Amino acid sequence: MSRAKGRVAFYENLMQRCEDASVLLELAEEEGSAAEMASATQEVEELATEVDKLEIQTLLSGKYDSHDAIMTLHAGAGGTESQDWVEMLARMFTRWAETRGFKVEVLDSLPGEEAGLKSVTIAVKGENAYGYLTSEKGVHRLVRISPFDAAARRHTSFASVDIIPEIEDDAEVDINQNDLKVDTYRASSAGGQHVNKTDSAVRITHLPTGIVVSCQNERSQHMNRATCMRVLRSKLAELKERERQQEMDALRGVQTDIAWGNQIRSYVFQPYTMVKDHRTGAEMGNVQGVMDGNLDPFINAFLLHRREESTAREG
Repeated sequence: MSRAKGRVAFYENLMQRCEDASVLLELAEEEGSAAEMASATQEVEELATEVDKLEIQTLLSGKYDSHDAIMTLHAGAGGTESQDWVEMLARMFTRWAETRGFKVEVLDSLPGEEAGLKSVTIAVKGENAYGYLTSEKGVHRLVRISPFDAAARRHTSFASVDIIPEIEDDAEVDINQNDLKVDTYRASSAGGQHVNKTDSAVRITHLPTGIVVSCQNERSQHMNRATCMRVLRSKLAELKERERQQEMDALRGVQTDIAWGNQIRSYVFQPYTMVKDHRTGAEMGNVQGVMDGNLDPFINAFLLHRREESTAREG
C-alpha cells in the first residue's frame, strides 16, 4: 500500500508540475521576458527527466521486480586479477545502490589468496531493486594493465554476476527439512577471534536441486543458518519461475538466450576507456564514473531493450 501510494503521489505531483509549467510558458510568451522564458524552459527540461524516470518504472512490472535483490559475484579464470575484478564490481554495485538510497548487506564472502574476492553474495534492499539489477545478470569483462603484473602487460578478466529476487515467504515454495544437508565450518573471512575460533559458518545443500548456499558473515551459527534459508528460499522461487517461463517460451516456439554465462558488458581501461553493453549497444567513455556507480544509462537501456524484445515476440 505504501509503495502504491508513493507512485500515485509521484504521478499527481508530476501532473501538477506539468500544468504549472504550461502556464509559465504561456506567460513568458505573452510578456516576452527572457528571464521568465529561461525559467519555464528549465522547468520543462526537469520535467522531461522526471517523465523518463516514470517511464523506466513502468517497465518494472514483472512478478518479482519490486522485490529486494540477492546478488552473487564469482571470479572467473585468471586468479588474482579476476578476484580483484570481483571486488571492483562489488564496490560498483554498492555505490550504485547507495546513490538510490538502497541498503546493502554482505551475506557471504570468500577472500582471494592475494587480493580481491573469489566470491561475494550481497543483498540489495530497496523498491524495485531486483527489477533494476536483472540487467546485470551475466558475465562482465575487464581489460586493463594489470597492477599485479610486474611487466605491466594488458590482461583480460571475467566475473559472473547472478541476481535473484529475495523471497521472504512464498506459499509455492515448500522446503522439506529432510531435503537439506547442513554443514558447519570455521569462517575464513576477517572477523577477529570470534569468527576464527568457532564453527559459525553454515553451508546448506538442497539435495533435490543441488543448490548450495553458504553464509559466514553473521556472528552466530543460528544467524548464518537463518540467512542461508532466506537465500535458499529465494533461489528455489526463482528456479520455479524460470522453469515456468521456459515452458511458456517453449509453447510459443521461441528460442531464448540463457543470460548468465554470456558476456554482457566490457569495461576497457587500456588502451582506451570505454564501457560497452553488448546486448543494447549502450556505451560510456567515462569508465571511472561507471565504476563509481553510474549504471543507470545501462540499466535503462536494458529495460527498454527488453520491452522491445517482448513486444516483438508477442507480435
